[in-house]
Amino acid sequence: MSPSPVAGTAGASPAPRVAVVVVAAGRGTRAMRADDSAPKQYVPIGGRAIIAETLGRFARHPRICATLAVIHADDGEAYAAATGGIEGLMTPETGGATRQLSVRAGLERLERERAPDFVLIHDAVRPFVSDAVIDRVIDGLTRADGVLAALPVADTLKRVGETGAITQTVPRQGLWAAQTPQGFRFAAILTAHRRAAAAGLSELTDDAAVAEWAGLEVHVVTGEAANTKITTVEDLERAAGRQALARQLSLGDVRVGTGFDVHTFGPGTFVTLGGIEIPHTHGVVGHSDADVVLHALTDAVLGAIGDGDIGQHFPPSDPQWRGAASSLFLADAVRRVHARGGVIAQLDATVVCEAPRVGPHREAMKAKIAAIAGIAPDRVGIKATTSEGLGFTGRREGIVAMATATVRLPLTD
Repeated sequence: MSPSPVAGTAGASPAPRVAVVVVAAGRGTRAMRADDSAPKQYVPIGGRAIIAETLGRFARHPRICATLAVIHADDGEAYAAATGGIEGLMTPETGGATRQLSVRAGLERLERERAPDFVLIHDAVRPFVSDAVIDRVIDGLTRADGVLAALPVADTLKRVGETGAITQTVPRQGLWAAQTPQGFRFAAILTAHRRAAAAGLSELTDDAAVAEWAGLEVHVVTGEAANTKITTVEDLERAAGRQALARQLSLGDVRVGTGFDVHTFGPGTFVTLGGIEIPHTHGVVGHSDADVVLHALTDAVLGAIGDGDIGQHFPPSDPQWRGAASSLFLADAVRRVHARGGVIAQLDATVVCEAPRVGPHREAMKAKIAAIAGIAPDRVGIKATTSEGLGFTGRREGIVAMATATVRLPLTD
């Protein structure tokens, strides 16, 4: 089969219809952490389930016309929760007891609805497949019945016996490590799977093996080292770190806001700073809990996204905020950042007062603020100083906090 002419040229034949089957029916648990309750394909990385990352990459690829997930019979709710918002997905198909049976179920589903020209078969737990690899596999199908992404083996291979002793050094020339996607001419791979099933074969480890058994010609194209399969907890942690970095790099609109708050001392036995009650000879007068640190931070976050100030969203004239915990105010400001697709990068506050002493409570304040903002404590700065006896703070009449917030938002045109 020769390559298809470029779409739009005179006499051009239509581009081949390409569908993808994403295999997600497994129950593997090696990548599950102690607090994970779902199979690994539903474990989140960067706040999104692995399967959602994988399906999203294919669903938005311009050459893919249909994206079908094959899932376990018990995973309908988990799948729906993970994939909400991804456009263009077919309703999932229920898989079988082995990978081979699950793939065949997906192929049969495509045949019933509308058979494509080419089909790609991909592991749900390879969420970092690139468009370039997908394109190489599709392009390769103009020259062969099947094509798989793979990498040449670079490490020296040893064959080891039951006792743990090396029995042979295996030459690595000509050896390739298979990845997915594996692509096939649809009619050929469906026939191969049906023949394998009729012959009683059900546990061939990948679709290239099914194709090879059926006598199809299968080629390799170069995969990518980044196209790794998440198998163990260590793989999962590396994937989460990579996703977090990618998320940060995508948020290129860096904004900074400032906040300022002041309250008068009054009757009482403690002041609330950064969400922490600190014993003192006086309390602080205010409509809410009068936490100058959280008030200043709230205004700083709101300022960074250009969304008014604390008084606009929580007016002191509204009785529902009388005595309210100021953590509610900061949490709302953080929510507004998240609603814009952004993250809090850094929060920093300086307290000005002669007393009480902030230093002994600094770490508790940082931990509290970090928890409210959903960031690590090392992204929170708390400092304190005096006014050297000058002004109303020097006369111990009140307390001041100044704050800075750095947020990252998605770049917009």
